[in-house]
Amino acid sequence: MPNTKTYFRRNLPHYQPNNATFFVTFRLANSLPREVIIRLKEEQEEIVRQFSKLSSGNTKQVGDLFYKELYNKRKLYFAKFDEYLDRANTGELYLKDERIAKIVADTIHFLDGKKYDLICYCIMPNHVHIVFTVGQFSKLSIIDKGQVGNLSYKDNFGKLSYNLSPILHSLKLFTAREANKILNRTGAFWQHESYDHIVRDEKELFRIVEYVLNNPVKAGLVSERNEWKWSYVKKFE
Repeated sequence: MPNTKTYFRRNLPHYQPNNATFFVTFRLANSLPREVIIRLKEEQEEIVRQFSKLSSGNTKQVGDLFYKELYNKRKLYFAKFDEYLDRANTGELYLKDERIAKIVADTIHFLDGKKYDLICYCIMPNHVHIVFTVGQFSKLSIIDKGQVGNLSYKDNFGKLSYNLSPILHSLKLFTAREANKILNRTGAFWQHESYDHIVRDEKELFRIVEYVLNNPVKAGLVSERNEWKWSYVKKFE
């Protein structure tokens, strides 16, 4: 079973080991209507109940079942969650403002090499997808937004030991403050909790990078992903 110190729970169980690649999604505070939040919360509670049952044992069989079920449940949950965000027609779309999108993009890049090894991101009108590595493994081979090439792990940031939660807190705190200045507003800018998923292997990393880069196309914002200004994937020589 995983070390329980790497787990914590708000609405969803989070697994955040020190050395891992993460796929993270965070959204604006009012990006989803109340009825959708209630529906998603009910699904979250069901995942938590199943999580509690599966994590109560300590045998290998229970551990394997835990991973499989938690992965499948969270994958289904995220698909619904992201679909709601993509088609949301209520709530503010602050990230459509290029001034705000630039703050988020600049901050993501600023932290690259300091707190994580950035792989890719996409800034949507009401949410952000980002993939990065914290710890001892990562790197993509040569890739671009038009075509994702072969993916491979390489020792890169072996000295980095930042945990995921402080990284997201720092990123969201700074961008919220700067965005609120521009918008001349106060109050919550980002929803407090983010969706985070640990990337298990290269095959899954490939799928996630493709998903992130294709999100603007799937949402009907552009016809080709290269047309979307606020997405990025690192190119390694």
